[in-house]
Amino acid sequence: MFYTIQNNRRIPVSPEDSRRLDRWRVSTFWVMLVGYVGYYLCRGNLSAAFPLLEQEFGFSNTQLGLIASLSEIAYAVGKFINGPMADKIGGRRIFLIGMAGAIFWNLIFSMSGSLTAFIVVWCCCRYFLSMGWGGLTKTIGNWYPPERNGTVMGLISVSFQFGGVAATLFAGLLVAMGVAWQGLFIYPALILVGILIWSALASKADPTDVVPGVTYGRSESGKKQMADYGDESKLGVRTILSTLIRMPIYRHLLVFSFLTTLLRSVFLFWTPKFLFDIGLGTSAAILQSAIFPLLGVIGTVFIGWYTDHYAENGNRAKTMWVMLSCLVVSMAAISILSSSDTPNFNLILVFLGACGFFLLGPYSMSSGCLTLDIAGPKGAGSCTGIIDGLGYIGGAIATFGAGAMSDLVGWSQVFMILTGFALISTLSAFMMSREFRRIAAVRERKETDEN
Repeated sequence: MFYTIQNNRRIPVSPEDSRRLDRWRVSTFWVMLVGYVGYYLCRGNLSAAFPLLEQEFGFSNTQLGLIASLSEIAYAVGKFINGPMADKIGGRRIFLIGMAGAIFWNLIFSMSGSLTAFIVVWCCCRYFLSMGWGGLTKTIGNWYPPERNGTVMGLISVSFQFGGVAATLFAGLLVAMGVAWQGLFIYPALILVGILIWSALASKADPTDVVPGVTYGRSESGKKQMADYGDESKLGVRTILSTLIRMPIYRHLLVFSFLTTLLRSVFLFWTPKFLFDIGLGTSAAILQSAIFPLLGVIGTVFIGWYTDHYAENGNRAKTMWVMLSCLVVSMAAISILSSSDTPNFNLILVFLGACGFFLLGPYSMSSGCLTLDIAGPKGAGSCTGIIDGLGYIGGAIATFGAGAMSDLVGWSQVFMILTGFALISTLSAFMMSREFRRIAAVRERKETDEN
């Protein structure tokens, strides 16, 4: 329920204002979800284009890895800058700016024709793409109360999982229709133009843009954010960052983000090329690689819903490390299966789907509802900016390393090494779970002493 504050008392808004606020909240939710799917149409197309770029220009996996890894660094830098910027200038505004930049640079990429040009242009594109998630998280945090973080952010996180599916399937369809590699960048950009116009018309930055002075109600059992910024009249980016870095749970989350983003980046960039290299045709490799983000959608919705309802004392990390344990098994299976001279493609696809479910679910927690649980809406942009920025540094290292190693030792050995990283990420989530339990025990003792 929405309220206004009058004489230090919460007064419910009028029924008419309440209906207006509900309409704009739902509309803004859909803008953020569909808009971020649009972001992925102009991002996931690069990995789908890798087989075509190899055929057109003769690029090796190492060279293609340069485009991927250097643009990941640009994306990481953008996260560090644009996450806090969302807290400063507003989430909705930076979300729309990033969308416009992605359109422009995708069109420029389609006009390029050398490795150097591809690298420079895609780095610029990824910088603007980095504006999306921080702006989204900031905006959603403004519109929804803390007790709905898991479910709302779980549903919103479907955007980047389903966006990966949509981008892959759309690119595969274009290739099957005989469209040249340039079309994989032109057509997604044109679709995003329409999404941008609709997003600008159908969203608001926060409830006060609809009804001045309004705030949302909190249930008595609602979750309180972990970060305490002290005197919020002096709240700024520096205060937010210094508060977060002092928290052990946030430092654990940074390690976790580094490892899981590393793994996710390898899958998103290299799955179509991996399937192509082990024997599938170009369009089949692109289309069937969609199994990874498709099962990731289900994993993301599941973990958001499950941890909202069943996570003891808000300990979402317990479910995360259990799912990541299954990821370790799935990745080891892919390593073994891909080493065969006649690989079983059906089994490999099953385990690729399992990797999507068991990786993308926990991954979505790091810069999704855990961000809001820890930092609240006031610090959401800065919190997710640092988490994602550090994570994509890992992604940059891994995407280049995976491409270069596949040229040298083959994909089976690449997946065996990645299995080791999956094991370490499982241990990281386990340590987070222990910290959640410690925090819950401290709060319980404090409440007992007060009573």
